[in-house]
Amino acid sequence: MRMKRVAALAAAATLAFGMAACGGDSEEGTGAGSKSFAAGSTMEKLNKAQKIKIGTKFDQPGFGQKGLSGKPEGFDVEVAKIIVKELGIPEDKIEYVETPSKVREDVIVNGTVDLVAATYTINDKRKERIAFAGPYYEAGQNILVKKDDTTITGPDSFKDGTKKVCSVTGSTPAETIKQYVKDVATQLVLFDTYDKCRDALKGGQVNAVTTDNVILLGYIAKDEASFKLAGDNFTKEPYGIGVKKEDAAFRTFINDTLEKAFSDGSWKKAWDDTAGKFGAELGSAPTVNRY
Repeated sequence: MRMKRVAALAAAATLAFGMAACGGDSEEGTGAGSKSFAAGSTMEKLNKAQKIKIGTKFDQPGFGQKGLSGKPEGFDVEVAKIIVKELGIPEDKIEYVETPSKVREDVIVNGTVDLVAATYTINDKRKERIAFAGPYYEAGQNILVKKDDTTITGPDSFKDGTKKVCSVTGSTPAETIKQYVKDVATQLVLFDTYDKCRDALKGGQVNAVTTDNVILLGYIAKDEASFKLAGDNFTKEPYGIGVKKEDAAFRTFINDTLEKAFSDGSWKKAWDDTAGKFGAELGSAPTVNRY
């Protein structure tokens, strides 16, 4: 009789322990207890730490712009959140680091952030220092002008040497527009943020701003009376997630996560909730480049 009583108590204790363990996982939600990664991998380290640093822009309407919450909001941010969720880290454990174009490679190489999602065009020059997962979107360079400007119709309009165009230091658009201006020293004005370029355009210090169409559409959406696009896109800009060059496993993990997001609808929802509101087309999901 005593043996039966002991067995019953043991069974009850085992059941209680099992329920407590399940309750712990449920309470953690996407916490460390619900995810498992290869030992020593970046994914495991981030999951165990239950925190992550993400580099993004704070001045890009629709992609990464600091909102009323004091945190950046936009498509880049939402794509980053999809990756963070797959890592099993709660959103409130994300630390956003403002990452202007000119320092994106630096913050990755120096370990200031764990990844960069910041309208980051994939190109071979940048691959010399860092690696890219993706792309997760393809934009195109365009030109923003004042609403009443009829003199600028595309990049060729700068070849006469009379018009000033603004872009951001260290950006792909800044490098691309150089081939269209007659005198780089006098015509190309560079700032560290596109907000400063927009203000310079509005104040008459420059005649145009050039960067990716989706960023410019964000500015137009906020001030339709002042701005318009001049002509069509004249480049293709595939956006990727920047990580350390040697971290192939982390890049593969992010590529897998992006492909999952393409198919399960979370990628499209991220777009519809952010940059999609400005009238730009999302298009088909891009093919990730597993180099």
